[in-house]
Amino acid sequence: MGEQQDEVILLNMWASFYGMRVMIVLAEKGIQYEYKEEVLRYKSQLLLDMNPIHKTVSVFIHNDKSICESTIILEYIDDFWNDKAHLFPSDPYAKARAKFWVDFIDKKLGQVGRKLHTTNREEHEATRKEFIDCLKLLEVELGDKPYFGDENLY
Repeated sequence: MGEQQDEVILLNMWASFYGMRVMIVLAEKGIQYEYKEEVLRYKSQLLLDMNPIHKTVSVFIHNDKSICESTIILEYIDDFWNDKAHLFPSDPYAKARAKFWVDFIDKKLGQVGRKLHTTNREEHEATRKEFIDCLKLLEVELGDKPYFGDENLY
């Protein structure tokens, strides 16, 4: 399906780990794209046009159509470029477990990471410990494998 010449643009900012996951998947699947750095204090008109609801990154533009939110972007990439390795296993249980960890990263790790940047001094050490504990959970689940669930993309 994704064999024709596609125009692919990623609007992102350097510090976004959500955008980084999109960049990793694009690289793993060998998809060529144009990267456009955004400065959220000075949002580009393209960003405002392509993500008028949230007005933030990550925004994936494919042939002039935008997809927002990294998890949704990843599912779109996986569905559209379905002739390349898949992000999730076909086994329903393994797929559900992998999606659980995506959700954990989005909700728990993301929330604690944002809190880490905004806490006062008194709360900072406890938040830092909570962030490290989240990373340790991920490290245990991942083990020595490069991907959740397996050695390869599916």
